[in-house]
Parts: sequence; C-alpha cells; structure tokens
Amino acid sequence: MASLIEDYALLSDLHTGALVSESGSVDWLGFPRFDSDASFAALLGGAEHGRWLLAPAGAVDDCEPEHPARRAERRQASRQAGPDEPHAQGDAQDPAAEERPVVVQRTYVDSTFVLRTLWKADEGEVLVTDLMPVGDERASIVRRVEGLAGSVRMHQEISFRFGDGSVVPWVRRHQDPETGVTSIVAVAGPDAMVLHADRLPHGQDQRHVGDFIVAAGETIDFELCWFASHKDAPPRIDVGANIQATMSYWQHWAKDIPAQESYHDIVKRSLLVLRALTHEETGGIVAAPTTSLPEDFGGERNWDYRFCWLRDAALTLEAMMTHGYEKEAMNWRNWLLRAVAGDPEDLQIMYGVAGERRLPERILDHLPGYEGSLPVRAGNGAVDQYQGDVVGEVLVALEKLRNMGGVEDHFSWPLQKTLLGYVEKHIDHKDHGIWEMRGPLKFFTHSRVMMWAAFDRGVRAVREHGLEGDAEAWEKLRDRLHAEIMEHGFDAGANTFRQTYGDTEVDASLLVLPQVGFIAYDDPKMLGTVARLERDLMDDAGLLLRYRTTAGKDGLSGTEHPFLACSFWLVEQYARSGRIDDARRLMDQLVGYANDLGLLSEEYDTIDDRMAGNFPQAFSHLTLIRAADAINGHAQHAV
Repeated sequence: MASLIEDYALLSDLHTGALVSESGSVDWLGFPRFDSDASFAALLGGAEHGRWLLAPAGAVDDCEPEHPARRAERRQASRQAGPDEPHAQGDAQDPAAEERPVVVQRTYVDSTFVLRTLWKADEGEVLVTDLMPVGDERASIVRRVEGLAGSVRMHQEISFRFGDGSVVPWVRRHQDPETGVTSIVAVAGPDAMVLHADRLPHGQDQRHVGDFIVAAGETIDFELCWFASHKDAPPRIDVGANIQATMSYWQHWAKDIPAQESYHDIVKRSLLVLRALTHEETGGIVAAPTTSLPEDFGGERNWDYRFCWLRDAALTLEAMMTHGYEKEAMNWRNWLLRAVAGDPEDLQIMYGVAGERRLPERILDHLPGYEGSLPVRAGNGAVDQYQGDVVGEVLVALEKLRNMGGVEDHFSWPLQKTLLGYVEKHIDHKDHGIWEMRGPLKFFTHSRVMMWAAFDRGVRAVREHGLEGDAEAWEKLRDRLHAEIMEHGFDAGANTFRQTYGDTEVDASLLVLPQVGFIAYDDPKMLGTVARLERDLMDDAGLLLRYRTTAGKDGLSGTEHPFLACSFWLVEQYARSGRIDDARRLMDQLVGYANDLGLLSEEYDTIDDRMAGNFPQAFSHLTLIRAADAINGHAQHAV
C-alpha cells in the first residue's frame, strides 16, 4: 500500500517525474513524459501495479500507512528537532522499530532534485542517492547505494509494468554484445525498459527480487532506462558522471535566484519545483506529475493533473519574470501562444505537454485507488469546459511581460487581439468557473472580473505600449463589465462580492480581484469580502476552503480539504492591506505544511495533519511565491 502523500520525494529529468517514498520505493513514474502511462503505479494500488523498492533488508516497505494521530505526533517531534537536526523517522516507542533499519536523514543536495537518504541499521549505515539524469537524452532513473559503516544487507524488489500498471511485460536477460555485461530487459508492445545494475535481481512471481551486501567504502549502482521497444537497449552509463552533471545543472539554474528577506529557502524550492514540472523541450508546465490523489479520501474527487492549464502557465510566467528568469518566461510564453493558436472557438483551458488537444477522461478500473479513492482517472473531462477567466489570466501575464521589456512579434500580438475577439463573442455566456464546477453554468464573479482584465490589458497595450488595436471598443466593453460586476457581483447590503451573480455564497477566488487591479486591496468593499471569507470559508485551523461544497454547485458528492493556494492568496491580501502580522502568522503556518523536502500538495487535511490531492502541486508553489513576494515587498503588484 502507498505511503502518505507527504512521505514522497519528487525526482525530475524535465520530461517526466517520479515519486520516491521515504521507505525507498519508487511508487509513481510514467516514461517518457509526464502524461505517459505509468510504469510504476503502486501509488494508486499495490506493488503488483509496478514499483521499485531499494532499502535495507527488514525496513518497513509495504505495510498499512502510519495512523494519522501517530503521524501528527512524529511531525511535531520533527518540527521541534529543527530542520537541520537529523532525526529518526521510525517510531521510537515501538520495540520492533528499534530493531529494523530506519531513515535518519533525507535531503535534496542543495538546489537540486538529487535525493539522498541516510539509513541506519544495526549492522551499519548506507546512503542511497536517487535522481533522474538531466540533459543526457535518456529517460531513466538512477540509484546509487554507498556503504558508510559496517556491512548492510540491502533488498531490492522491482515489478516491471506498463499501461498504468495493467500490462505485465516479457522480461529476459540481455548481454551487451560489445561489453558482455548482462542486464534485464522488459518489453511490452511499444515500450521497453532495461535495468543496468551491479547487482541484478532474479525473477519471482511476476517481479524481480534480490538481496546484496554493501560494505563500508563500497558503491553499487543501478539505472532503469526506458526505450522504444523497436530500438536496441541503451548501454550502461557512467553513473558518477551523470550524478555530477545533474547536480551541476540544477545548481547552475538556481544560482541566480534573488535572495529573499524572508522565506528564501522555500521560495527557491518552489521555483525549482516549477522548473522540475516544466517539459524541457516544449515549455509546457504540468499542474502536477500525478493523477487521482484524492481531495476527499475514499471519495470521487480524484483528478488527472498531468496536463498544462493556461492559467498555471500564465502564473508561472509571472513568477519566473519576477525572479529573474526571462528566458524561461519567454519559453512559457511561446508554449502558451502555440497551444492556443488556431480558431479561437477551439480554445481550451488545458492542453497536453506539447499542446495536444485531445485529453479524453477515462476510468482506470484495474487500479483500486489511493486508500480506496475511486475512480482513478486518466485524462480530464474539464478540457471541454468553457471557463471565462482563462483569456484574462493569459493577457494579464503577457502585459506584465511587456512591462518588463518583453517585445511582441508578428505572431504574439495578433493572436492576443484574436483572443480579445473571443472574449467579446462570449461576453454574455455563463461558464464553469475557475474551480471547474461540474454543475450548472453560472455567471461567476471571478470569471467576469478576468474578462474585465482581458479588455483592460488590451487597452493598455495600445495606449501604453503603442500596439495597434481598437482601444475605444475594448474600453467600452471593459467599463460595461465593471458596471455589471458592481451591480450583480457585489452585495451592497452585506458589503461583499459574491461567488456568482444573484447568490449569497462567496468563494476564495474573489481574493484575485485586487491582484489584477479591479479593486484596491484595502478598499472597504474588498475588506468586507475578506471578512466574509474568514467567516464562511475558514476552517478551525485558520485555512480557507475554495467554496462551501455543501452549497451543491460543483455537481460532486463528498467534501474536500482546504486548498492551499487559497490561503496563500489570503496571505497576499493581508500583506497588501496592512495586516502584515496576520500575513506572517498564516505564511509560517502554511510553510510548516510542506514536507521535509519543501514540497506541497494541492490541499491539506488539518484534522489528521496530512496532505491531500495531487503532489507536488504547481499552483500551491506559485501562490506561495506570490505570498512571499507580498510579505517581502517585491514587485508582483497589479500592473
């Protein structure tokens, strides 16, 4: 059974990502792209659905997840120990835990996604290094075991799978004709994998297992590499050289991140996460590398986030610009413009990693789901939704790029004008809203404001940047929307903006209104909205829900936990409206929900003190960066 979500580490090669549990099991990995079918899918099932375990023999690996109450006690002990003080991950009150190997420290090499896990066993200590090499044009995962003290028996278990864990491949031994070195090759249909290892496992019940001894000073290397089955198996690599090259890549990329007065480490890690979730060649950023990690444990709110939302791409562009990554910002812009190019009536809210449009949602009924949360989905039905805010998100980000010196070309500005025509054509249409409601269409206030923002940025492009366009027509549409929003989207009697026209509900997306310049952060109308959000949507731990699921607008059963991005928005609102002490208090609380590696999920269960939703989540890290910038007084004002 899978570990708790927060017990996973992310590895990335800028093409795909893997999740490695604290106990040394690679439980999620799709080769060769983020949105490929998973080869290791134990995250959503069991070992039989594919995984690669590498840990000292006798370590806990496939038991029931730790009880949330015990987990909460251990997390608190970890926090009290301090971030730099090594601490055992096992339960010290459990006599059996004292006898089995335990993780005493798990860290990324500074400013990288090279993971190092230090194990302590009765007979000695070992260090396991996990990474996905960057820049070698291979799709592979590398694992190195180094003996530090004594002699430790290690155990590995690998279940080769394809097709999201449903396809058991044909597995055979393969001898390289030039070197004579033997490897293991697994083949099924178009996919193949080769395991190069100093210690190869043996076949047993549709999996491969094996134990080996690693002594102090000894190094044992493994590489699992995907390749197209019609090609020859790739040869072995120099593992040491690949580790050094991968560390150098990440550290070079991160070296120019500007110092932050507060929250520097978590902002740096968040920027690294955004880079790790970005496809190196296409520039598309996936919302998360996973599918169907539940928002409601045991429920149906399980979605596939391995695609590129225009909203996330636009916000990533802003974050990169603000922190000095102009090249990356332009790459994101180019992906975004390529994705939306064509007939504007075909505009989607999300695309594949390379801009693919067909992302049909289907059920993977062979997988039992994370902690029994069904259905497990591949693809996302929201791709066909109309969400009126999306063009506004894009044009706000591109306006910021212009303000920072970005130059429009023969492609980018004409396409933006076409998008404004699309907004005008749909100005009277209801939509599904930012939260992808699967209930009836509504006039969502946030969507209407983002349409206002789209026309506002069109006007600015003409009048402030000298671009060609019908500024007068866009200005009229902008002003019409403003008047409409104030009449139908604002409740004067309650002094609050509404979730939808004519309704009494609110939702956290209203916190975006001042971010795009529709209203000042400290305007009494905005302060009244914040007070209403605090009253209606704040849980007992002080985090914001997206909206009240009990209102029945989203067309789904069950409930969900606080969406972390909403609380980061609240931090920004507090900081920009003079409540800096409240901003720091909430920010410290939210940062405390990151795991030991600085990674955040989509949501957080404050009752059982555990992460929920897909992981790691780009939107959570994006809004964390904005919140830190607000506290630090950086330049992410509405412009």
